[in-house]
Amino acid sequence: MKLSAIAAAINARLENAPPDTEITGVAGIEHAAPGQLTFVSNPKYAAAAKTTRASAVIVDDNFPAIPTGMLRTRNPYFAWAKAVELFYQPPKYAPGIHPTAVIHPTAKLGKSAHLGPYVVIDEDVQIGDNAVLLSHVTIYRGARIGNNFFAHTHAVVREFCQLGNNVVLQNAAIVGSDGFGFAKVEATAGRLSPAPKSRAERGNSEPLSASTEPAPPRWHKIVQSGIVVIGDDVEIQASACIDRAAVGQTVIARGAKIDNLVQVGHASTVGENTLLCAQVGLAGSTVVGNNVILAGQVGVAGHCKIGDGAIATAQSGIPNDVEAGKTVSGYPAIDNKLWLRCCAVFNKLPELAKAVRKR
Repeated sequence: MKLSAIAAAINARLENAPPDTEITGVAGIEHAAPGQLTFVSNPKYAAAAKTTRASAVIVDDNFPAIPTGMLRTRNPYFAWAKAVELFYQPPKYAPGIHPTAVIHPTAKLGKSAHLGPYVVIDEDVQIGDNAVLLSHVTIYRGARIGNNFFAHTHAVVREFCQLGNNVVLQNAAIVGSDGFGFAKVEATAGRLSPAPKSRAERGNSEPLSASTEPAPPRWHKIVQSGIVVIGDDVEIQASACIDRAAVGQTVIARGAKIDNLVQVGHASTVGENTLLCAQVGLAGSTVVGNNVILAGQVGVAGHCKIGDGAIATAQSGIPNDVEAGKTVSGYPAIDNKLWLRCCAVFNKLPELAKAVRKR
């Protein structure tokens, strides 16, 4: 593909390379070869742009000039994403239903559906047009799913959940699993235990008498009668779990992206265009606003509210509400700048302790 055609497709300005330069593929900046296209969006890779063997590099409008051809754009990362699409298209799945798929007679499928091997669709399910359900996908009864649904192998949508248009479920994503709800049942009486035996009683059955030892508590399962509601353009990635509410709804709003191994607790709400990165955990009834980023392994306590545009850096623990627009770090999560100063002090603690002991 000509470099000039790529520039037009990604809305970039070509500099320092012939327009008819032939590009055969894309690659990372450290591994790119002549004839390939790469990009720089992270400043730490700026030096690598000077030595890359790629024929051209997608860069920011203000990026310093380099000997290699440049495609300048306001958003290099987005432009790179569009460039990759020019060279790689995911597999297409023709309409059709595999003979091993099991579809309840009351289920309704839209036009051009592709159902792979061993797909199961329960009663009273409705799925819109252009759905692709790959092998072993299971849709429980009463689910409602919009157009352009794409479910990879072993994805599950549980009973009565509602999904919008253009929803993607990666492998083993679970929508609507039971919330973790159990009511403690206090012990009301002691356990029965064998009474002491006399010699005369040996060999006979053992009578039971009440012990003063309290019975252990039990946990009574709370029926999870609510549902999960997923908005349009949501992607839920591999092995993520979105729990159904005990009552009411767990909501994932339009455009949210949920990474691998994320846990969204029952009755939580995740706002529009919010990112939940790998291994994030939201306890029950958490409210996360719009355009929030929770980086890897962030944990949020139940009933907390995270304001719009907030960011929590990796492994932060959030026990309290976070204001809109704040960036927090650490546990308990505090302002990111304060946390960085605390880290600097922490690294000096051995020297400080040594100085204190000398006094």
